Amino acid sequence: MGGFNKLESWVSQSSLLFRATWWFAMYYNLAVLAIFAFLFSAVAGRIERSVISGPMIFIAFGLISGPLVLRVLDINVDAVQLRVVADLALALVLFIDAANADLSLLKKFSHIPGRMLLIGLPMTIALGAIIGWMFFPQMPFFELCILSTMLAATDAALGKGVVSNKSVPARLREGLNAESGLNDGLCVPVLFLFIALAVNSQTEGTSLALTLFIKEIGIGAVVGLGLTGVGAAIVKYCYFKGWFTSIWLQIPVIALAFSSFAVAQTLHGSGYIAAFVGGLLFGKLAKKDTHELVLASEGFAELIVMLTWVIFGAAVVGQVWLGISLDVLFYSLLSLTVIRIIPIVISLHGTDESLEHKLFLGWFGPRGLASIVFLLIAIDNPLTSESILVDVVVCTVTLCVVTHGISANIWANRLARQSQQACKKNL
Repeated sequence: MGGFNKLESWVSQSSLLFRATWWFAMYYNLAVLAIFAFLFSAVAGRIERSVISGPMIFIAFGLISGPLVLRVLDINVDAVQLRVVADLALALVLFIDAANADLSLLKKFSHIPGRMLLIGLPMTIALGAIIGWMFFPQMPFFELCILSTMLAATDAALGKGVVSNKSVPARLREGLNAESGLNDGLCVPVLFLFIALAVNSQTEGTSLALTLFIKEIGIGAVVGLGLTGVGAAIVKYCYFKGWFTSIWLQIPVIALAFSSFAVAQTLHGSGYIAAFVGGLLFGKLAKKDTHELVLASEGFAELIVMLTWVIFGAAVVGQVWLGISLDVLFYSLLSLTVIRIIPIVISLHGTDESLEHKLFLGWFGPRGLASIVFLLIAIDNPLTSESILVDVVVCTVTLCVVTHGISANIWANRLARQSQQACKKNL
């Protein structure tokens, strides 16, 4: 009996030691992240006016402070945990950006996002698969399609520096905002189609894909409109009754964004479509009060986005880049340029947009949180080219953060100068 008592005592002590170590690591990481968030918030305005973007700093901080360099941060996350954080960040950003959208202007220039989505997006997926076959001939065809679909989805969060920059002509801003908000949701059923075709037989995959397409888009839209419509009515009624406090008035937008996303996902719909469509309806119903209701949630969204990029930098970027091949690097560069820009320029043929504006719309389709989430969805299935998928997506997203971050203000300011000169000539 004495031996068993000693063993039980040792296990108990070991458990206490483990819990103490875990709690220390958790609070230590929290302290580091909180101090970093505070310091960044103090200089965020200055950074926004420079050629360095927030995501660039977040990833760099995660990489440098992570286990590969200084080991200041000890972040151990699995794919599920990273996906949850990225999902929440993307859902909130989609809802907020949609709520802030100028619907009258978007309706007037709807041909821009319409062409980019209906013509440019399918062409981007097809071209990505064709060029992917040239670089990775060993990959099965449908896995090439999975790769191109993951990289066809643009990121509203990473493109925020452009769509929120008043120097960019309004029709271009609203067009990019609408495209990035909707193409994530549209790519989801396409992604599931190719995953089904890669894993199952042709017949089963096609049948499943048709069902998924209807459910993803339809359920997502219905949930987003339904929850937001009811939620906005409750907010309006309670606000006029004086039942809201100034503090709790900041919560409804966050709650509606998360609930729209989560309910749609639970019902096997597209949470991204639900969040974006819900945001559009909320902005329309809130009208002049949109800014006041959305402002607080924007700060919370920025915090979650920051956390996502720091985790990505600390836990993923360094490890993947150590093994990046030239094929992966070259394909990623083509994904940023040729594979995205050519289809967008073609899709906008016949419009009144100048070549530079078409190139601008093609260039600012950054890959970010959506591509990361799609990657985590894909590798949860038995695919033969998982390592290539991981390397290409991480490489492309990292290059996107850097190149789009540097070029955003430079090109936006150039367009602003051109607009000013055109106004002077007209006068």
